[in-house]
Amino acid sequence: MGEEEEEEVSVTALHHPNSGNDDQSLEFDIYPLSSYYFGSKDAVPSKDLTLVDRVLRMKSNYAASGIRTCVEAVLLVELFKHPHLLLLQIRNSIYKLPGGRLRPGESDTDGLKRKLARKLSVNEDGDGSEWEVGECLGMWWRPDFETLMYPFIPPNVEKPKECTKVFLVKLPESRKLIVPKNMRVLAVPLCQVHENHKTYGQIISGSHSCCQISFT
Repeated sequence: MGEEEEEEVSVTALHHPNSGNDDQSLEFDIYPLSSYYFGSKDAVPSKDLTLVDRVLRMKSNYAASGIRTCVEAVLLVELFKHPHLLLLQIRNSIYKLPGGRLRPGESDTDGLKRKLARKLSVNEDGDGSEWEVGECLGMWWRPDFETLMYPFIPPNVEKPKECTKVFLVKLPESRKLIVPKNMRVLAVPLCQVHENHKTYGQIISGSHSCCQISFT
């Protein structure tokens, strides 16, 4: 980490207009990356080896259960006096926010806690009660089974195939984060992901617009 001085960083998260929140902003603190311990656990099997496999699985699930609802977490830490976003890297070229698909009848909060426990906790079978799920920062929609997602439902689309909700998850001052062996956790500067959808995808690259930065 070098000899840089660590300091607490205050971040203001801006709610997305379609998130359903009346308040426009929320200020919270983030803590240095060095405050967290990173370990590894058994790999999580990949459900899709190719994009074709993913599309076929989505079509099958949609036929059985209707629209697919996913929840993902924005986790922020401080490094070099600048907020960094924690991402999961898969097969060296795929970047994801921690999270995943909800089970039928599962609430957004319970589902995200379960997914965070599976991806980042020592006890992946726990209830995820140690995770503090905060405000919804935005919602993204997949009109069809193609890869592109949009922060709105196009007017000509009556039945979108997927909705992904992005939530702020506030990390404590220190925690063990245990990652499956087939994934890597990366701390990426917010300025690097901003509008860089070719590398990180639409949802991650849009995370920067939800945060304003100040130092305390």
